[in-house]
Amino acid sequence: MTIKVGEHIPSMKLMTPSPDGPKEISTDDIFKGKKVVLFAVPGAFTPTCSAKHLPGFVERAEEIRAKGVDTIACMAVNDAFVMGAWGKDQSVDGKILMLADGSGAFTKALGLELDLVARGLGVRSQRFALVAQDGKVTHIAVEQPGGFDVSRAEAVLAVL
Repeated sequence: MTIKVGEHIPSMKLMTPSPDGPKEISTDDIFKGKKVVLFAVPGAFTPTCSAKHLPGFVERAEEIRAKGVDTIACMAVNDAFVMGAWGKDQSVDGKILMLADGSGAFTKALGLELDLVARGLGVRSQRFALVAQDGKVTHIAVEQPGGFDVSRAEAVLAVL
């Protein structure tokens, strides 16, 4: 079952890149007492993700924060080293919290996994964006396979 508006973000551990290497971070630390925009991509360094999805949030980070958002986070079923390298490549510069869901456990708990085994990519995350207030989902938008419309930065700004 896909997480729905009104439900709480599951309490789990993710990894985030840091200057000292991968660092564990809990979803409670990310979401508790904060307004958070979380968007997920099928994979770091993939075409749409690198050309449009992450860059849109980097470019619009100030506008999003001006709407009362405390944290903008990007997640993929990749490891923290890949997420760190992608963040550097995309000049994230602290505007976006890069989150690695290496085993896909959090993605699965959200009910948002995407089976790309036949394409050689394993099980990944669907492309989505959600807004949560104090850990409770207030908005969720999941793309149709191959789509890039409802989870883009401009669409998120429109619902904030």
